[in-house]
Amino acid sequence: MSNLSKLLLPLALAAAITACSKPADQAAAPAATPAETAAPAEAAAAAPAAPEAAAIQVAAGTYKLDPTHTDVLVQWNHLGFSNPTAHFGNADGTLVYDAADVTKSTVEVTLPLSGLNSFTAKFDEHLRSADFFDAAKFPTATFKSTKVEAAGTNKLTVTGDLTVKGVTKPVVLDVTVNGAGEHPMAKVPAVGFDATATLKRSDFGMGAYVPNVGDEIKVRITTEALVPKAEEAKA
Repeated sequence: MSNLSKLLLPLALAAAITACSKPADQAAAPAATPAETAAPAEAAAAAPAAPEAAAIQVAAGTYKLDPTHTDVLVQWNHLGFSNPTAHFGNADGTLVYDAADVTKSTVEVTLPLSGLNSFTAKFDEHLRSADFFDAAKFPTATFKSTKVEAAGTNKLTVTGDLTVKGVTKPVVLDVTVNGAGEHPMAKVPAVGFDATATLKRSDFGMGAYVPNVGDEIKVRITTEALVPKAEEAKA
């Protein structure tokens, strides 16, 4: 036997021994069975759905909006660069809620333009000018519902006439009932809502700078309303 064969033979034997003694945990893992593959999907399908929110019970009655906790926020796009906002405060309004038949409910709101605030005094003056609201001639904006419909648990759709700058157009509010019950401080029935709507300012004679400044206005409303105490109702 040649010297080279003598050198290679021990190496070959060592390799064979190593291969035969390979640990079981290093062997290739068996392919997952169809049942194992389907298990996660079946588990996900079997997971219980999130419980539906409980319906909020709003007491029937005539509610007055609380101007301290009512805000109407509007937002628009400016030149494609920013999305500024302005808000209307000092709201005065009445909500008549019919718990037995929500379609018989009504809402009326007046927004004095004296409560308009864009957070910049100079811009407030421009918004109140004839370019926009012409507040000297039209000092208020108003909303009067024409239809109220249930739209799911704690949801309402309120359609009404919005009057701005002497122009009246239909607007649809998507309303969420936030809560209802006895007001912890006033000790009278109270209810709270959020609402959203989208409209075009040009529809109300305020089309200045369209399309550079966005025509579409996004409206967000939050409000609390309380049933007046007996002495307040008589006043």
